[in-house]
Amino acid sequence: ILATLFTVYIVLGILYESYIHPLTIISTIPSAGVGALVALLLCRMELNVVGLIGILLLIGIVKKNAIMMIDFAIEAERNEGKSSEAAIFEACLLRFRPIIMTTLAALLGGLPLALGAGNGAELRRPLGVAIVGGLIFSQLLTLYTTPVVYLFLDRFVPQRKKLRIASESTPSLAR
Repeated sequence: ILATLFTVYIVLGILYESYIHPLTIISTIPSAGVGALVALLLCRMELNVVGLIGILLLIGIVKKNAIMMIDFAIEAERNEGKSSEAAIFEACLLRFRPIIMTTLAALLGGLPLALGAGNGAELRRPLGVAIVGGLIFSQLLTLYTTPVVYLFLDRFVPQRKKLRIASESTPSLAR
């Protein structure tokens, strides 16, 4: 799992050309893992290989939801010259529906695995429980914590870089 997180950080760092913004996205992942482990605990299931596969799937889904919000905010800051607060607020408003739709699709897809019966159901059930529990728990937390973490970590982006990005996005009047 640590190798997965490191790989995600490197790819996001290259994508956003930043050391800070990938941390905002990765900060959403622990709530998914905690939700999956709590769900497995409540259902009295062991964390086995299939449950770990569910947690790895969860990392991808939760990361994608955070990317939808953070990417929109970064684009609004760079292209429209908005402040961090205004950009993340607009991102939360406009990306709420796609995030909920993605989460519900994955959650409803994992529900038959969690509730399934029949041959081999005991093998697949930890996968479904990990996905469903992690999605519910992480979604409740990350819709609130992602903007807070974004604004907190945005303080560490050098002001010089913010000014350069803002000046590049505004047209020059000297021409």
